[in-house]
Amino acid sequence: MKIFFLTLFSLLFFVPMTAFAGKVPLADPFIMLYEGTYYAYGTHSEDGIEVYVSDDLKTWRYQGLALNRKDSYGERWFWAPEVYEVNGIFYMYYTANEHICVATSNQPTGPFVQKDKQPMIADEKCIDNSLFIDDDGTPYLLFDRMNDGLNIWIAQLEKDLIHIKKETMHPCIHVSQSWENVWPRVNEGGFLMKHKGLYYLTYSANSYESPFYGIGCAVSEKLTGPWEKYVENPLLQKPGDLVGVGHSAMFTDKEGKLRIVFHAHKDENNIHPREMYISEVYFEKENGIDRMRISREYIIPQLVE
Repeated sequence: MKIFFLTLFSLLFFVPMTAFAGKVPLADPFIMLYEGTYYAYGTHSEDGIEVYVSDDLKTWRYQGLALNRKDSYGERWFWAPEVYEVNGIFYMYYTANEHICVATSNQPTGPFVQKDKQPMIADEKCIDNSLFIDDDGTPYLLFDRMNDGLNIWIAQLEKDLIHIKKETMHPCIHVSQSWENVWPRVNEGGFLMKHKGLYYLTYSANSYESPFYGIGCAVSEKLTGPWEKYVENPLLQKPGDLVGVGHSAMFTDKEGKLRIVFHAHKDENNIHPREMYISEVYFEKENGIDRMRISREYIIPQLVE
């Protein structure tokens, strides 16, 4: 009889606990906050770009493919997506077949479709494209060129946010510090933000396969430079138990805190699948100028079923 009542009680009043399925398996992650919901995109699927959603940055649910490869230029290597809402349209900037592309959707979960299935720069391989809109409304695209290892360039976009004004292409940063100067010579995964009149460019360097992959910062008064890298770079490298941290992007959370999302290796012995982590960005004043800092404490997002 006691067993019967316990079973009946559990059926009536038991609330199932969340089933955790592990960490969020995204490399090159990007998070967008839109209408109270966080959307995460990244490198993971061979079939396109996945999207995950969260209310609190801690627990995430898989929502499927935001971009299917059938709707895109290229059939493989879907990397490093970033999504921005501009005037009611969602723009996804991403890499396919080592070429930069952009697709659009009416919803943050997609489907994203590349209407003209051609890369933004057809005659050379480029990766890691990122949108930046300046205070005057001018749109820019940040991206990596493969003409000296990997180095970061910037160009203006047309008003449609899809086509590059090639005549405005301008170099930003290249491998120049000792911690970066390892094979295969990369400055990649650039992300731009503006703070108190200065431009801050975060980037990743060292090989992504190395446990010493890390995040650096360069600052400039103009988007065309000159860019000055912090002498204290990298700002984030091997925090806590993580190795291979990098390819980051910043966003502001619901409480107004500036956050940075990045990936790390699976563990000390395995690179893949890389997984998503979130930390906080803050500024310290030094000689009257704000210096960017990244907290070594981090959130470990969990995937729930």
